[in-house]
Amino acid sequence: MAASVREKQAAALKRMLNFNAPPLKNTAAEPVWKVLIYDRCGQDIISPLLAVKELRDMGITLHLLLHSDRDPIPDVPAIYFVMPTEENIDRICQDLRSQLYESYYFNFISAISRSKLEDIASAALSANAITQVTKVFDQYLNFITLEDDMFILGNQNKEFISYHAINKPDIMDTEMEAIMDTIVDSLFCFFVTLGTVPIIRCPRGNAAEMVAVKLDKKLRENLRDARNSLFTGDNMGASQFSFQRPLFVLADRNLDLATPLHHTWTYQALIHDVLDFHLNRVSMDESVGSESSPAGARPKKKNKKSYDLTSADMFWQKHKGSPFPEVAESVQEELDTYRAQEDEVKRLKSIMGLEGEDEGPISSISMSDNTAKLTSAVSSLPELLEKKRLIDLHTNVATAVLDHIKSRKLDVYFEYEEKLMSKSTLEESLLDIISDPDAGTPEDKMRLFLIFYITALQPTSETDLDQYKKALLDTGCDLSPVNYIKQWKAFTKIAATPSNYGNSGVKPMGLFSRVMNSGSQFVMEGVKHLVLKQHNLPVTRILDNLMEMKSNPAKPGKRVLYGCSELFNAGQFIKQLSSLGQK
Repeated sequence: MAASVREKQAAALKRMLNFNAPPLKNTAAEPVWKVLIYDRCGQDIISPLLAVKELRDMGITLHLLLHSDRDPIPDVPAIYFVMPTEENIDRICQDLRSQLYESYYFNFISAISRSKLEDIASAALSANAITQVTKVFDQYLNFITLEDDMFILGNQNKEFISYHAINKPDIMDTEMEAIMDTIVDSLFCFFVTLGTVPIIRCPRGNAAEMVAVKLDKKLRENLRDARNSLFTGDNMGASQFSFQRPLFVLADRNLDLATPLHHTWTYQALIHDVLDFHLNRVSMDESVGSESSPAGARPKKKNKKSYDLTSADMFWQKHKGSPFPEVAESVQEELDTYRAQEDEVKRLKSIMGLEGEDEGPISSISMSDNTAKLTSAVSSLPELLEKKRLIDLHTNVATAVLDHIKSRKLDVYFEYEEKLMSKSTLEESLLDIISDPDAGTPEDKMRLFLIFYITALQPTSETDLDQYKKALLDTGCDLSPVNYIKQWKAFTKIAATPSNYGNSGVKPMGLFSRVMNSGSQFVMEGVKHLVLKQHNLPVTRILDNLMEMKSNPAKPGKRVLYGCSELFNAGQFIKQLSSLGQK
């Protein structure tokens, strides 16, 4: 597993965009110009991996949604990248009948069934377009890679495989089977792309076991057919899976309900929690300035601004897992460094007389020295401009996050929840925080209480529970999530064996009682400077126990890939619990 899953999926996409042939390196030849047609699922898979510029470099002149209104381009080949759904197959057949393109390269995200393949063949025959259908491929790319070692199974219709969908009380057996098949199909695609056959481990008696059994069966059936096995082709490395099989741990969300509710303190997690962060793109309202609109005029409409947080952003790669106060300091340091470099360029221009200033006679030695420095500065200008763009990006994003921290007192919630989960001594009662009108939103208070309720060593008495419920109601909370967790605890008998979160916690380092330094962009006054300690969550401990050499889990060469059936923030999870509680 030398290459990351991100690199492998990106390589598979580039091969597909080169008509399923290996892309040629270091060639000066013009690429073949072509059109890319995808559905929403294909768009979600491509967008975190390939930028528009990369698509253009590979000859993609136009990329369009399958179900959009498209004009015929009769002299250009078209590459399709879609799910093999009934709706998509019907539209492909319509495209064939309309003779939209010169030739067709059909790439299906998951394996297409024989009956649907026959539908396409019939449409091509009736439209006299058989010779135009050049290639049909199953790509097995039905998952979304967000980072080098993190993937999710779906984004479109994700409520279909959500926690709510699996745990709703009125779910039918056929619905559960369909959900499991969807999850298994995506996981199978993941391992085909990775080129490895996993060793599967899972707990018994829940949805994770159902998925494991189905995945195991699908992998065995594919390996049994040696001629058509997806794991023994030339491009997969025929012997790789025999000796380097990864451990695949399947866990049910019910194993740990507290962590997704937990308020966070690291940069990436905070962005996902408080901002609109979707497929590595954060969207937020652009600040419109402090000037007020004239009397009687319409208020100015806030513009939406989007930023891509990608692996090419070195600041993001370095600091996405850092505590927020450290990120704020680092942004300020980067800004100060940039300003110093900018001032140096201006100084050199001034000395060279490029700004019309009379500096008097300049010696030839000094002139040549400054010319070399200025040449160096000018050559580094593109890099400097890119650095400025990234600094502006992270300044805007970090400022938006800081506004949420200060207005909702998220540092207080994070510190209190860490103490609850690590069974540390509490300095303030839970009721005081819930009752404080200035501390957070009703959702924040509900998240805090649910963590207390889930992680409590002793069952909460009915009298105390009624008291907490009254306080939550007074702050405007919907009690449906509490009702669901109460039923869940009774069903799983979690009160007798609560999840152990180890000795995680935070170490307070005092307050930022002043601006970090003069001229800083971030006024951190009143925000706690909390230093994270090592977390030991239930899933982490399970993985440690299953791995070899437990005493040294961070041994070089060991890589952990993280995947989830759906990616949700705490607010979305609360809504799912609320819906379950109402039933």
